[in-house]
Amino acid sequence: MSMQLIEVYIPKEQYDNVKPALNGFSQQSVWKAYELEDRVLLRMIVDDDEVEDVLDYLEAVSTLSDGFETILFPVNTYISRETIEKRDNPDEKQEEDKGDQGKLLRASRQELMHMIEKKSQFTMNYTLLIVFSAMVATGGFINDSEAVVIGAMAIAPLIGPAISVSFAAVLGDVFRLWRALLTLVIGFIIIVIIAAGFGFLFEAGTQTTQYTSRTVVSLADVIIALASGAAGALALLNRVSSGMVGVMVAVALLPPTVTFGISIGQTLWIDTYWSFLLIMTNVTCIFLSGIIIFFLSGIRPMKWKEEVTINVSRLLSFIVVAVIFITLLVVLFLSM
Repeated sequence: MSMQLIEVYIPKEQYDNVKPALNGFSQQSVWKAYELEDRVLLRMIVDDDEVEDVLDYLEAVSTLSDGFETILFPVNTYISRETIEKRDNPDEKQEEDKGDQGKLLRASRQELMHMIEKKSQFTMNYTLLIVFSAMVATGGFINDSEAVVIGAMAIAPLIGPAISVSFAAVLGDVFRLWRALLTLVIGFIIIVIIAAGFGFLFEAGTQTTQYTSRTVVSLADVIIALASGAAGALALLNRVSSGMVGVMVAVALLPPTVTFGISIGQTLWIDTYWSFLLIMTNVTCIFLSGIIIFFLSGIRPMKWKEEVTINVSRLLSFIVVAVIFITLLVVLFLSM
């Protein structure tokens, strides 16, 4: 099992209250590092699945007085007498592995929120990557080059805001949800404008396989988008590099958006309708599967049982996405 190091600076007047409480958590080791003039530095080695509980407690007591500071570090290696005995005891190790097999392993909520903060921000880097990926993808459509389109999907940063919407919905965090959604929508608008400009200039783009394959919607597209959203959520939960998973999410988002832009540029309104339907289907599927994965992993607000507003917000987010998903499926089957 992986571990993490928690360093917490505790005001001296709070130390006698906080130290026994921290000792009550399941941890590998805890010790006082040193004392400053007005604070004490305490270090803890904690298993991954216990980190969130410790951070929740520290988050709560940090509001009591000034001076609390908490830092989280990954632990690559930890050796003690207990870890050696556990390593040399196959029965104990097998029992521990069985406990991990029945649940979704994930980073702490605090770590995930920090990653979401970075991935959902609208920045210059995000804008430039969107612009470049849109130009490359549209060029791939015009030349009917699948390799070029795949290359564009590799640099498209769409996984960040798309998965952030699902995460914020599960937390009931309306502010983060709208910020991530706005970042995603702005990205879509940039792609559509660039693709529409190319479509106005190059009529050959509508005769390629890359274009025509995105002017129809099938059940396979729904399955791909659901799997993409689930994979993106799992990658975030396990701190996995989003590179390859990001390509999978971009498969469901970038090409249909380029098709939508090209069809607008050439006033092909039937193709515009179908590509828009494909975009909405894929986006909704990614949101829905992401919400389900995050919910099953145990992501909860810190006081989710007491905060009625958060419960209502989470339920409303799920219902809205589910209703849109069902509506799109009905429209899809009626149009076939």
